[in-house]
Amino acid sequence: MKLYYAPGACPIGIHVLLEEIGKPYDLETVNLREGAQYQSGFMQVSPKSKVPVLQRDDGSVLTEFPVIATYLAKTNPQAKLVPQDAETELRAMEAMEYAVGTMHGQGFARIFRPGNFGPADQEDAIKARGREMVEKGFAIMDQALAGKNYLGGDNLSAADAALFYVEFWAAGRLGMKLPPNCAAHYQRMKARPAVQRVMQQEGVA
Repeated sequence: MKLYYAPGACPIGIHVLLEEIGKPYDLETVNLREGAQYQSGFMQVSPKSKVPVLQRDDGSVLTEFPVIATYLAKTNPQAKLVPQDAETELRAMEAMEYAVGTMHGQGFARIFRPGNFGPADQEDAIKARGREMVEKGFAIMDQALAGKNYLGGDNLSAADAALFYVEFWAAGRLGMKLPPNCAAHYQRMKARPAVQRVMQQEGVA
């Protein structure tokens, strides 16, 4: 397998899952700042011009964080990344979709790329709205973690990798204060050897 990624971007969550699984994989950096995602080499891999992209051993390609995370979890049962009961699995998947689609796609996108949401003279308001969305998202995630170590219960699930990367962006990059359950989850994730390896490999430790 090969993961196309950008250091510290959302593929860090997929990178964590690959380390947790423990099977061989390759990494290929896509320099988003220099626009490599729009160049022909990467466009031949994925015309979506974004990461993460997972190229499987047969050469086929998967895109979209929840799809890649679910694929890795379900094709590697030995890693126990899928919650054991159906309801917990559904709730974990629900949390993953929300972290990626809303917290990242709507909230952090406004903070990091306000120009995609309006003219330059509205940049401050756009970023403020993004922060509101992110804070609301963490309040929801905090409730989802109540009484649990991970979104899937006592054990790590694929969904936790999604929550980890938005926690990393919030606390690690923006200095935001996470609500208690999310803060504990973030520290729990950072203590995992797989996460420590990934952060070192990506140069974001």
